[in-house]
Amino acid sequence: MEIKEKFRELSEEKEGAYMAHIYYGDPNEEFSLSQIETLVKHGADFIEFGIPFSDPTADGAIFQAACARALRNGITPPKCIQGIKKVRENLDIPIIVTTYYNIPYIAGVKAFLSEIKEAGAQGIIVPDVSLEEANPLLDAGGEVGIHVIFQVTPLTTEDRLRRIAAAASGFLYVVNVEGVTGARESLADSTLKLVNRVRKHNAIPIMAGFGISKKEHAAAVVSAGADGVITGSALGEIYQKNLENPEETLPKIARFARQIKQGCIEGYIRRLNAQNISYEEG
Repeated sequence: MEIKEKFRELSEEKEGAYMAHIYYGDPNEEFSLSQIETLVKHGADFIEFGIPFSDPTADGAIFQAACARALRNGITPPKCIQGIKKVRENLDIPIIVTTYYNIPYIAGVKAFLSEIKEAGAQGIIVPDVSLEEANPLLDAGGEVGIHVIFQVTPLTTEDRLRRIAAAASGFLYVVNVEGVTGARESLADSTLKLVNRVRKHNAIPIMAGFGISKKEHAAAVVSAGADGVITGSALGEIYQKNLENPEETLPKIARFARQIKQGCIEGYIRRLNAQNISYEEG
């Protein structure tokens, strides 16, 4: 399913979108595939499919450890691409690949994007590539049909935000907080303000991530205007407590996914109700 089609479907159903981020192969490939199936069955609308990297600079301790474990287990980019194919055999949801630039650069940007496209991915996030350095990705993405997803933060200037919004496709990834990934107890007001800032520049869907770990977080962000939320480290925190038998954590992962998705639905309804009140008053 294409990204635009999924957002349209969710809008018709009056739901915010939920994208779950995993690093493939942590602690093993079989668990990653089971985790993805569990997440989708219990509420995830998109999968952010992380390719483990040796120096994941945008990631916090949870995902750094996940990358290290996966690499020790022999996970490679080709194995990840095969993993995408396995996911696509059973699930018709958008898959967004996250990778650091060294991996597509060594493989050849266009060749790499062609491979993930053929495997079944719809988009790519490259956290360590700035807008100024993104032309090879944008050109290759346009040629092969892969959306290049950009990130913006509360520190992004208005001019830069305008230029990123103009170049973006698929959706924009709003980074909730300064720093690296990781679950947090509360969301900063800057997150909600940033969602409103982005909305002024482009009608492209907005997904908010970094620090989302509760139903209340999801509801607050979606009600403020985001089209959905992204979770990652919070999932890693669940299964890393039982790395010897990670499958035993799948019921808890299922509950977590249901809660986040419920927050996305509640936030969307809350926003619609607020819009109706504003319209009636106007």
